[in-house]
Amino acid sequence: MSNNFAAPGSPWGSFSGPNLGYVMEQYDLFQNDPDQVDPDLAELFRSFGAPVLAENASGTAESATGASPAQFGKIVAAAQLADSIRQNGHLAANIFPLKDRELDNSRIVPSAYGLTEADLVAMPAMIFFHEQVPEGVSNGLEAINHLTRIYTGKAAYEFTQVIDPEERKWLRSYIESGKVRPGLDDSQRRELLDRLTKVEGFEKFIHRTFVGAKRFSIEGLDSLVVLIDELVRSAHEEKMKEVLIGMAHRGRLNVLTHVLNKPYEVMLAQFAGLDEDPFIPDDGSLELTHGWFGDVKYHMGATYTAPDGLKVKLAYNPSHLEVVNPVITGQTRAAQEDTTRPGTPELNEQDAFAVLVHGDAAFAGQGINMETMNYSRTRGYKTGGSIHVIANNRIGFTTEYYDSRSTRYASDPAKGYEVPVIHVNADDPEMVIAIARFAFEYRNRFGKDILIDLVGYRRYGHNEMDEPLVTNPMMYHRVHQHPTVRELYGKELSEKGIVKPEEVEKLDEDTFTLFQESYDRVKETSKKETTDNSTPEAIMAGYPGVETGVSEDRLRKMNEELLNFPEDFNVFKKLSRILKRREEPFNGKGKIDWAHAETLAFGSILQDGHPIRLTGQDSQRGTFAHRHLVLHDEKDGKELVPLHHISDANASFVVYNSPLSEASIVAYEYGYTLENKKALVLWEAQYGDFANMAQMMFDQFISSSASKWGQTSGLVMLLPHGYEGQGPEHSSARLERFLQLAGENNWTVANLSSAANYFHILRRQAEHLGEEISRPLVITSPKSLLRHPLVGADIEDLTSGKFQTVIEQPGLGNEPEKVERIAFASGKMAIDLAEQVKEGEGYEWLHIIRVEQLYPFPSDRIAEIIARFPNVKEFVWVQEEPKNMGSWSFAEPFVRELAGEKPVRYCGRIRRSSPSEGDGKSHKIEQDRIINEALSKS
Repeated sequence: MSNNFAAPGSPWGSFSGPNLGYVMEQYDLFQNDPDQVDPDLAELFRSFGAPVLAENASGTAESATGASPAQFGKIVAAAQLADSIRQNGHLAANIFPLKDRELDNSRIVPSAYGLTEADLVAMPAMIFFHEQVPEGVSNGLEAINHLTRIYTGKAAYEFTQVIDPEERKWLRSYIESGKVRPGLDDSQRRELLDRLTKVEGFEKFIHRTFVGAKRFSIEGLDSLVVLIDELVRSAHEEKMKEVLIGMAHRGRLNVLTHVLNKPYEVMLAQFAGLDEDPFIPDDGSLELTHGWFGDVKYHMGATYTAPDGLKVKLAYNPSHLEVVNPVITGQTRAAQEDTTRPGTPELNEQDAFAVLVHGDAAFAGQGINMETMNYSRTRGYKTGGSIHVIANNRIGFTTEYYDSRSTRYASDPAKGYEVPVIHVNADDPEMVIAIARFAFEYRNRFGKDILIDLVGYRRYGHNEMDEPLVTNPMMYHRVHQHPTVRELYGKELSEKGIVKPEEVEKLDEDTFTLFQESYDRVKETSKKETTDNSTPEAIMAGYPGVETGVSEDRLRKMNEELLNFPEDFNVFKKLSRILKRREEPFNGKGKIDWAHAETLAFGSILQDGHPIRLTGQDSQRGTFAHRHLVLHDEKDGKELVPLHHISDANASFVVYNSPLSEASIVAYEYGYTLENKKALVLWEAQYGDFANMAQMMFDQFISSSASKWGQTSGLVMLLPHGYEGQGPEHSSARLERFLQLAGENNWTVANLSSAANYFHILRRQAEHLGEEISRPLVITSPKSLLRHPLVGADIEDLTSGKFQTVIEQPGLGNEPEKVERIAFASGKMAIDLAEQVKEGEGYEWLHIIRVEQLYPFPSDRIAEIIARFPNVKEFVWVQEEPKNMGSWSFAEPFVRELAGEKPVRYCGRIRRSSPSEGDGKSHKIEQDRIINEALSKS
């Protein structure tokens, strides 16, 4: 008897008798536990299902194909060989242009499995393919040869890490069908040669004309431009809205010129130090921004708008290599979302996609890439898949790959996230185009990341002034003997008779002439630039005073709607009682605490038409169980977002719990603000000092992007801060770091002591979103103060007024002539002092000024207050942080200037290496000491 092998490509027709019985026994084991079965046989079961018994008309023990029982081992061995080619073909693939890596084919030759060519010829081709047998393949030997050609050519594939069977099946079918290499016609090949000639010609002209100038040449990876070209072309075909590109400096100028259509004259003017403005297109197709302080040309970005409306954006970014990638994914998410309606934004992943170009040493070496891939399929951060490209020049500055990582390939970390990897030889531009199409189709079909490892080399040193033979002689002897991709492709087309050799040379000469003529126009037209690094007046003027109160009727109605839960929604009973207390302030009882004020601010901002996005670790509930913007049904776990159900909202609202990452998440939210400038985007640290994991984002992007690149952001950073005796890592938000970076009104830094002030500062921030003066906001938010009655607000505190940069301590300063000391404090320290002075009885000699906004420092407002107290003898700055931390070092010169000849004294912890004590008892002793010193009359 034999089986029914109707499934396409089914191997079961080759089995009969004892072999068939064995296979059926193995299938029974497979159904119970797949791990009990040989992996190759298990793969056959997964692909073709069960062998189904049917009577053989002859009644013999042979199969319909004539296979004997002895052939069973050969069949299994052949299946193992085919699978090994799929899994290990990349080890023998021709993917290294310099041919300087030893290839390994030991696992993909028939002899390794005890097979001969005769054995394979005798087998039907169908058993090697899970779907249709490729054209021209008629037996097992031809099948193995076909697979070997596919998997060991100038493109190599790794996708066994992909778990989903449908996805793996699609990848295998696409690759083995031959779709990966669709041929170009002769006209397209000539266009490709022209493109490569211009890419190379640009670099050569700069090299000759501006000797020694840094440009971080693309040479050796010229096909990168061809690859991105193809991705952009595919986006045009799919009628997408945006392609967003992030890349480091290598090849950046070439991409700006040839993909973003930055005119040659503009780039040459920048190299020559001449005015570029006369050459910028006046049709608005190219958008270039510059900060007043500026940056080097290979950090700058651009936006190109094609005639069909597609926008191609190359991000502005510093030399911190991979840190731009999460910025770009955040921009991509913002480009995909419609935030104009209440509720959750409508996400269309086909509107935009990200192309992330990595360095080989950087991709493997910098953990932010792992963070970025980790969130790529989470609901708050997914973008339908990024196309990653490793611009693999196989060296990091001077460091060889074997000193750069512990993996075979730079791309290997991606496999941990089930990302398919394609290695492609950068010297085969046609294959590069085909791989770009393949990656684009995969991304669109599965909504997942995919990685192209574009393997090339670096023709010069890390920059054009380096001599690489000093440190990497073996590689660079090969490089110096290796033709460029333009030369190789020109030769290939000449040999095929598509172009003549002299045409190839003529094209090169004409390209040089093109660049020379462009440079001549620059020299004839442009004038020397006048360098002006002064900060724009609008920026230095800061935020104007703006009333941010909301009417009581509006707040009352909103509050009722927020507490009106659907009848079929079961709020956790204890939480329901807590939330219902938010009715009390509107009935003349109690105060509006921090989270309540925040929720009312959010609701009013939504009604004003600004979408809101809040993310962070545990931000839905709040680290300190205070917020509860997302409720969970006690019985079935479904979610309810009360802010989705308030009247008159004109924009979307979301709050997402983020992965346990800081650097990539801060970068993502910053990127979101660059794309959607009207959205109020907030990132909250679980504890304030956790933000130090994102320090590079504060240093390189958020604090300085306007000054360097002319890019504004209104990102809000909430950093829980306050000394509660919880130890060094749960006390300080490292406030001093943000103040150290403060300058030119680049951001606002606030340490608040009032829920009402929090309400108003959020509304002020939203009011200026999208304007030239918009800037980030850093708030060292409270922990123990979240529910403190002295922090709480009354209704009238929210219905009128505006954000107060300074608050005078209630109960003090009522008799100005008696005041001898003015103490400054902020945040929790101000409340600790307030608890002691109560109504001010016995403290007629003291006044306390709460400095709510530390930067820009409110000197004018403080001066107005000080002027009322003529007999002040000293000024004291009181803080809970050590003297070398917190706000003292920043505020001291401002306070001394305000004090004039009067003494200024510091009151707080001594200079320390660690932010706080390690135990609660020591903390209390030190905190009491500071308070007693500040409040004791000299």
